[in-house]
Amino acid sequence: MVEQKRRWLTRDRAFYRMLIALAIPISLQNLITFAVNFADNLMVSQLGDTAVSGVYMGNQIQTFLQLMLNGVVQTTGILAAQYWGKRDMKTIRGIVSLSMRVGIVLALVSNLIAAAAAGNLLGLLTDEAAVISVGCEYLIIVAFSFVFYAIAQIVIAAMRSVENARIGMYISLIALVANVCLNYVMIFGKLGCPAMGIRGAAIATLISRIVECMAAILYARFCDKKLKLSVSDFVSPLKNSFPAKDFFRCGLPIVAGEIVWAINTVTQSGILGHYSEEVITASSITGNMHTLVYIWVTGLASAIGVITGKTVGAGDNEKVKEYARTTQLLFLCVGAFTSCFIFCMRAPFVSLYAVSEQAAAYAMQFLAVLAVTMLGSCYQMPCLMGLVKAGGNVSFVFKNDTIHVFLIVLPLGLLAAHFGAAPWLVFALLKCDQILKCIVAAVVVNRYRWIRNLTAKTASEK
Repeated sequence: MVEQKRRWLTRDRAFYRMLIALAIPISLQNLITFAVNFADNLMVSQLGDTAVSGVYMGNQIQTFLQLMLNGVVQTTGILAAQYWGKRDMKTIRGIVSLSMRVGIVLALVSNLIAAAAAGNLLGLLTDEAAVISVGCEYLIIVAFSFVFYAIAQIVIAAMRSVENARIGMYISLIALVANVCLNYVMIFGKLGCPAMGIRGAAIATLISRIVECMAAILYARFCDKKLKLSVSDFVSPLKNSFPAKDFFRCGLPIVAGEIVWAINTVTQSGILGHYSEEVITASSITGNMHTLVYIWVTGLASAIGVITGKTVGAGDNEKVKEYARTTQLLFLCVGAFTSCFIFCMRAPFVSLYAVSEQAAAYAMQFLAVLAVTMLGSCYQMPCLMGLVKAGGNVSFVFKNDTIHVFLIVLPLGLLAAHFGAAPWLVFALLKCDQILKCIVAAVVVNRYRWIRNLTAKTASEK
């Protein structure tokens, strides 16, 4: 019995079946979502470095605001997955109802901030007037997509938590087709439409988000056979829903963690953004490669999160520990493969962009650094997000990120930039936490104190 508990690779075939069944559609959904932004980036690159840099900076502000929304989405997924372990569908519907209300309010506030203060926000990230101008033109339009984004992602998270991950892939595919077609027509002026450049890319993104939202709502209302969401779930009095205090007790640390990460992401863009337009362009290219390789990692990690939450909710803690050991070994192998992939593919990837030679040279340097740090990312992210957070310790990741971001990453990056260090060195310092967090993850995960059943207290109160 002791030997079985210490096994590093579980022999439970159900684990691997669930992992594959969830990870493939989630990864494909992430790939399709990435393809929407990647198509934007490639098409916009035909307009020059300034256009690429402007859209990149606009997207940094958009990312900051969307990460707060993602905190609500993550809360939905974590709570719903644990209740799915108990097959408590009524409570899951209450969680979705409450998260939808919170998500829409946050989206509206984010929309207002982005639309009203776009210039001021972008001015914090770069001194390039042309980049700020292009970024404002893009951000002000895209900001109106936040509400549609929030609704779609909450519905998709709810479906994923009950092991219906394919619908997110199909919905994202619809959004991709809409976005690419509209980009082609609106950016370059095809089919009788005037060429709108950056403005056309923003409008195309907005319309594709609306299409994505409508597809999610229609599926949830008329096709879903598990959650069976209805209009009454969203218009019923709040007191009949999932207890708000439990939702916020779980959700506030998650949202706070996303805010910390958003500050980190935007500040890093600002540090590199004060170098030159070529460095900004290189950051944009590197960011796309990072997202591309992270797609399958996050797909696997999200699948681990659903499996972990479900198993914890079912009360099988020994099985959770067995799965945790398997997860660590699995993602060390994933990290090694991913790092080699980035290093070998960096030159072909950079060649896809119609950018200046200097921007391409910076991108090659950044991607070499990314190849090293991605090994750490592939281990610590699934451990901390897929195991620790989904397993019930929702506040640890927030505390860990806060320490690394504000005491290590940003101070080192700011100091290096202040003293005129090479851009690649600054980039490396801004990514050093991905290696450092591996030590923390290895210690915390293997102590198993993060296993907490979030459904227990709520169930006892009913």
